[in-house]
Amino acid sequence: MNANEKAVAAALAKYQDALNQSDSDEVMKLYAADGVFMPQNSPSRVGADQVRCAYDAVFKTIRLTVKFNVAEVVEMAPDWVFARTNSAGTVKVLATGTGGPEANQELFLFQKIEGAWKIARYCFSTTNPPRT
Repeated sequence: MNANEKAVAAALAKYQDALNQSDSDEVMKLYAADGVFMPQNSPSRVGADQVRCAYDAVFKTIRLTVKFNVAEVVEMAPDWVFARTNSAGTVKVLATGTGGPEANQELFLFQKIEGAWKIARYCFSTTNPPRT
């Protein structure tokens, strides 16, 4: 990996930690001001206010304990990198205390803004079988 790709991999590690700590403030430090969060089965959240609201709602509903595996990080241009990851772990529903396995595949598009790599676009989908 080149320096930009390594910096994005480090940002992904920070994102993993922020998810596991249910910390919207830390998540938002990683997003571009005009970032887009595209969760499965939900409308896209565009811009910092909507993205923050989405993560706040997630963290009020569930507790994640996940580990990201970086499958690839590719620099497309000096200020643009994409990353493909897989994550696995557990999820706990806070209202009921129930939980189970959590596994996703993710695609991130990072943009270098004022020298820092920020999440410009992020989408994910589950790799778990449908729950019955």
